[in-house]
Amino acid sequence: MRSSGTIGIVVAGLLASGTASADWGGKATFGGVLARGNTDTETVNAVVDFQKTVDRWTHKFGGSLLRTVTNDVTSADRWELRAETNYDLDAKNYLFGTFRYEDDSFTDFSYQATLAGGYGYRIINTETTRFDVQIGAGYRRTELRLTGETSDDPIARGAINFERNVTATTLLYDRFLVEAGSDNTFLQNALGVTVKINETFALNLDYAVRHNTDVLPGTDKTDQVVTANLVYSY
Repeated sequence: MRSSGTIGIVVAGLLASGTASADWGGKATFGGVLARGNTDTETVNAVVDFQKTVDRWTHKFGGSLLRTVTNDVTSADRWELRAETNYDLDAKNYLFGTFRYEDDSFTDFSYQATLAGGYGYRIINTETTRFDVQIGAGYRRTELRLTGETSDDPIARGAINFERNVTATTLLYDRFLVEAGSDNTFLQNALGVTVKINETFALNLDYAVRHNTDVLPGTDKTDQVVTANLVYSY
């Protein structure tokens, strides 16, 4: 755990760096369903992301919530917090530190918390296209829901982020994340399209796939979620 603590100190230092003033910017995404009648259904999907850049530092923070209740029976209940700081070495290369915490009532894990750092490379970085990759290492702590047992294991972390402005108002994106360890490998991919209504609001359609390789018998390894959302940029 000494190595884990060292990584934590480094990442905390990254997140605390860059004290010069700068404006925060970001976006908030919201989707929901409310149905009353033969079936009562309530679904809420919300995502908030914001960031600022100070000299060579870029700080990113975000969170998400997904909850579905049908006839007083909950079928989805997940929330996530995340943070990342990048330090540019030059226009193409950067270092990163990242933290992710997930609480999902419908997996074998009460929570998964990961802390990692590594190297990133911008393959394409133009006004119309952004394509970058990340590779790094860190630690993950998990708690099994049935037993309350916690475990810590080192992980390898990789990410691929792609965005393409196909028109002045339409953005296509694909974001992939893998956290691989001896206890479990977590994979997530989000594919979507965002269409601007005006400078402030947009419509978004997102297809997300999440996969855990090691689960208990009777638990699905893969979750798929399709959401339609309203996006507010600020």
